[in-house]
Amino acid sequence: MATKRIAVLTSGGDAQGMNAAVRAVVRTALDKGAEVYAVYEGYQGLVEGGDLIQKMSWDSVGGILQRGGTIIGTARCEAFRTPEGRRSAARNMLKNGIDGLVVIGGDGSLTGADLFRHEWPAIIADLLKSGEISPEVATSHPNLLIVGLVGSIDNDFSGPDMTIGADSALHRITEAVDAITSTAASHQRTFIVKVMGRNCGYLALYSALATGADWVLIPEAPPDVDNWQEVMIERLKSGTKAGRRDHIIIMAEGARDREGNYIGSTDVQRVLEEHLGEEVRVTVLGHVQRGGRPSAYDRILATQLGYEAVVTLLKARPEDDPVVVGTKANHIKHFSLVECVEKTRAVTEAIAAKDYEKAMRLRSSSFKDAFNTLKTMVRALPHPSAPDQKHFRIGVMNSGAPAPGMNTAARAAIRLGLDQGHFMLGIKNGFDGLAKGEVDEMQWMDVTGWASLGGSQLGTSRLVPQGRDLYAIARVIEDKHIEALMVIGGWNGYEAVHTMLNSRPNFPAFNIPIICLPASINNNLPGTEFSIGADTALNSIVEAVDKIKQSAVATRRCFVVEVMGHWSGYLALMGGVATGAERVYTPEEGVTLRDMQVDVGNLKRAFDAGKRLGLILRSEYANKVYNTPFMCALFEEEGQDVFDVRPAILGHLQQGGDPSPFDRIQATRLTRLCLEYLIDECNKEDENCAFIGLQKGQVNFHDMRDFERMIDSQHERPKEQWWLEFKSIANIMAKLGPEA
Repeated sequence: MATKRIAVLTSGGDAQGMNAAVRAVVRTALDKGAEVYAVYEGYQGLVEGGDLIQKMSWDSVGGILQRGGTIIGTARCEAFRTPEGRRSAARNMLKNGIDGLVVIGGDGSLTGADLFRHEWPAIIADLLKSGEISPEVATSHPNLLIVGLVGSIDNDFSGPDMTIGADSALHRITEAVDAITSTAASHQRTFIVKVMGRNCGYLALYSALATGADWVLIPEAPPDVDNWQEVMIERLKSGTKAGRRDHIIIMAEGARDREGNYIGSTDVQRVLEEHLGEEVRVTVLGHVQRGGRPSAYDRILATQLGYEAVVTLLKARPEDDPVVVGTKANHIKHFSLVECVEKTRAVTEAIAAKDYEKAMRLRSSSFKDAFNTLKTMVRALPHPSAPDQKHFRIGVMNSGAPAPGMNTAARAAIRLGLDQGHFMLGIKNGFDGLAKGEVDEMQWMDVTGWASLGGSQLGTSRLVPQGRDLYAIARVIEDKHIEALMVIGGWNGYEAVHTMLNSRPNFPAFNIPIICLPASINNNLPGTEFSIGADTALNSIVEAVDKIKQSAVATRRCFVVEVMGHWSGYLALMGGVATGAERVYTPEEGVTLRDMQVDVGNLKRAFDAGKRLGLILRSEYANKVYNTPFMCALFEEEGQDVFDVRPAILGHLQQGGDPSPFDRIQATRLTRLCLEYLIDECNKEDENCAFIGLQKGQVNFHDMRDFERMIDSQHERPKEQWWLEFKSIANIMAKLGPEA
């Protein structure tokens, strides 16, 4: 049987993570025994053929994981839109024996691929009739198989939750807005930031939510009043009176009013300057949103999707409809290409028809929830409370080690609670502070600027209360009339709340609704796939390792990088996938001397063959005896004159820094749901104790009484670690070549 030959191309606008996807496609195909070709310059490469279609080897995609853009190029191709162009493309593919195609692009690119697939049998018949291909070739390649991956920073493709490049674009925007905010506050200025998104407000909406912006304009939901300019001005003036020194307005390039008229940034600037009487600056971010290195999320997503695309293509049957491989609820799913394109275009058509309610309905439920949350968060002051409304006193606190995103969550809880008329109490320094009565009533402006801050403004501690601590906490809860409690934290916080639950018979004051929100860089908490702070830590690891790789590549060196995580291998394994590490040592698998002997042998052979860089990631608790210094000494001794070895212990670098967009957005979303849970419990006069989590895209509230059942208490991690599913993909990508 002939070896299967497939090709990969990138088309349309480039997106960070495309290189990671190309790398995954090439290496997976080779690992599965197929031959793989890269088509340079998108569909133009198919039409022109020749050197634009090149056979790839393992090393052809070495060193590209961290690079932005696409190394195989992309281009808009008018010729492929014509029957003649597609005929030429088919002929060039058949010259190389290719009849399977992975297309990485947007809806236009994927639509073109589907049309090409439909026409393939007729094109084959025509090429055979004209004598341009032999009967054997025609018989061997009767059908074209297509699998699509969506590469688009706008996240404007219906079906998958996230498209390749969207998370990286959010990183560029939030970094820019965070920087602009500091200068805006210094001069008491207003800034308008224009971001991409012609028919999709994803980037504008979620960057506004992540940065604490004061106003947002998106295509799907134009201002719902004719005098929206006056409303916006009044809102900004109220913010100034309340104490704000800066104002940030984020608008999508496709922003429009209810009549469908585009709103230009200069139009908004003019209105603001006339009515605010101050300088207003406009920043158009433009293609900076497409540029730069991909985020950790995009590297992992693209690797996962590239792998699945090849597996799908090699299993595909001629009668199968073309699919888009994407992620839904943190799991890989296959979507009908045709249906996804139809839904995507339906949103565009609804916006064009000024049916904005339909456009919002066609977006995901999380998009609509985020928009509704933002409408509260951008208020200058909370709504006045209704006379007949129940008011509850809700405590908000952090517990355990600091995690980026804790401040974002606390800010959201306090503002959303105040807007509903409740008394929000900030508890300082965790359970230690609660025992000492460090409780303050919080106001709207007390949390200004917290959305983007790392660390913990409320303070935190690792105290798990016992004995007299419990008595002191019970007294404070009674004295401060705390009626509900939100604990934002990690393992120590969960243990503390579980202790309070078990101590209720002795301390009736603990009979109040309590909810735990997962915040831990270790991502080791039960009932959730993601903890707040883990994505930020992962990006810190990726950024550090990228720099290490740059320094090492010139000197034939292997680095052993130690990352945090305690007994959870999440950071090590996912960091390994995102950085292209040759080996990852995790606590779940452990480390043996035999493992290290095999790895040293593989490294020596690779360096002898021309490799210049080796990278090993090691989780801090992978093995007590075979620690990082031991590994470095062993590898150094065995490497002899072939390569040298250096350690890099990242330490608390992983806990610091401003939270990533992913962590800010998830913190806000989960906090809103936690607050709703507490208020509902208070209204029902129940006293349930729970922890929230995201699993398979669903939000779940788990009874705190199930905490012990769901954990491996000895290793302080959940009994099930979903990230171990990535081990097989990581092993394929990490096979050693001259430059992996």
